[in-house]
Amino acid sequence: MAQNAVYACGAWLPKVFPKIIGSRILPTRQIVYFFGTKAGDTRFSPPTLPVWADFNGGDIFYGIPDIDSRGFKIAHDAHGPAFDPDLREPLGSHRSLEQNIRSYLQRRFPDLADAPLLGVRFCQYENSSNGDYLIDRHPQLENVWLAGGRSGHGFKNGPAVGARIAAGILSPDTYTQEPRFSLATKDKKHMRTVI
Repeated sequence: MAQNAVYACGAWLPKVFPKIIGSRILPTRQIVYFFGTKAGDTRFSPPTLPVWADFNGGDIFYGIPDIDSRGFKIAHDAHGPAFDPDLREPLGSHRSLEQNIRSYLQRRFPDLADAPLLGVRFCQYENSSNGDYLIDRHPQLENVWLAGGRSGHGFKNGPAVGARIAAGILSPDTYTQEPRFSLATKDKKHMRTVI
């Protein structure tokens, strides 16, 4: 029997703990597009083009160069629709959002504005109400930790989140709870701005 348990279940965290988490974390679906580049054109491949983000006055677009011939990856970091990870509904609406991406390409990468769409994928975000991670103990079970609210950034920061939780488990007497990551700071009304 384990002495401690860590629940870091992504978009399922509100479903696993509906009374504790509930609407404090909102899963959303974010669509990512891959566009084809012309054969031999290296402008959109590494090392010529780096991973990039355009903060564009708060209207954020980001992308990754064509790696392994998957295509030029681009996405709009805007709130996507609410998403149930158990239903995993088809993308469906990506065609209407594609025009937004193509308009952006026309402004910033005009040579890709009419590029063929090679594919779409979706990312599931689980947004906390204030945009900060949830890294805290369960309010009734001292040996249970809750981790979530990664808002699409968990894959990058997973090792640091794991180290923080490990410090709390291994050194509980010296561990200090970061207030902004506490369950108490997560409201049921979502005020997160896109980061």
